[in-house]
Amino acid sequence: MKGKFWPQVRAQIWEKAQQLYQEEQARTMQEDFKGITATKAELREGGYFHTAKLIVLRNLYLQNKGSPTTKKG
Repeated sequence: MKGKFWPQVRAQIWEKAQQLYQEEQARTMQEDFKGITATKAELREGGYFHTAKLIVLRNLYLQNKGSPTTKKG
C-alpha cells in the first residue's frame, strides 16, 4: 500500500522548488531569462528543495492548525 500524504507533499515540494528557482533566475538574469527549468539535482544543490520543503510543510501545518478536526487544548 502506497501512502497518500508524502507522495502528494513531495510533488508540491518539487513544484515549489522549481518556482523558487524560476523566480530567482528571472530576478537575477532580467532580460536574459529564458525560463529554463532546473534538474532535481540542481534544485537540491542550490538549496531550493530545502527551502521549498520548509514552505510547503509550514503551509500544510498552518492549514491543518485551523482545521475543525484538530483538537486544541
